[in-house]
Amino acid sequence: MRDSGRVKAITALEPSASMRAALEQADIKVMAPQNETLPFEPASFDLVTSVLGLHWANDLPGLLMQIRTVLKPDGLFLGCLFGGGTLAELRTALIEAESEITGGISPRLSPLPGLQDMAGLLQRTGFALPVADVERVTVRYEHPIKLMQDLKGMGEQAAFAVRDGQERRPLSPRILARMAEIYAARFSDPDGRIRASFEIIWLSGWAPAAGQPKPLRPGSGKFSLAEAVKNARNETD
Repeated sequence: MRDSGRVKAITALEPSASMRAALEQADIKVMAPQNETLPFEPASFDLVTSVLGLHWANDLPGLLMQIRTVLKPDGLFLGCLFGGGTLAELRTALIEAESEITGGISPRLSPLPGLQDMAGLLQRTGFALPVADVERVTVRYEHPIKLMQDLKGMGEQAAFAVRDGQERRPLSPRILARMAEIYAARFSDPDGRIRASFEIIWLSGWAPAAGQPKPLRPGSGKFSLAEAVKNARNETD
């Protein structure tokens, strides 16, 4: 979001043609990203948001640095992305099924960052007052194949670069069937529905500016948290 005089203008980067058309109908300026280079001048925006898209970035540190650069001083970045605990059940079932049948495994699900990874990246890329937190959501499905159909519909299939001419092996019906058996046996509820875990990492950080609050130096606190808790307990007794 940028401030054009007194009018707040919204610009969206959207790869989907159908979504671009819908956003344009809402009088939102839309651009189709060609790569991971943000096509904006430094200090252009008051606010930058990203909702469940950053985990697709090939150069996540570089993209975060670009976001900080296009923010005006004291501009705010808000974002979220899938974290490393996402689809832990499906990962486990796929690994066990494929190793059991073929004696090895192929990459099936994209690697995802953890909470500490993202907290560190916010600091490394120069955001002021960075905050990273995690939300865990459990979704239940009738069958593991229904989950995989949803992932395909979301465009969240794994995308791996071909290395040394070796493409990943397709999932055979036998592996899929065994995966479903393992999933149902280990990650189902009493009613027979299976669980799918999603870990969403929420991020916020500010472009540095004079006059912003500064974190205190570690060890410079004047009050003891332990004493505060002790006093609070004494008051309730």
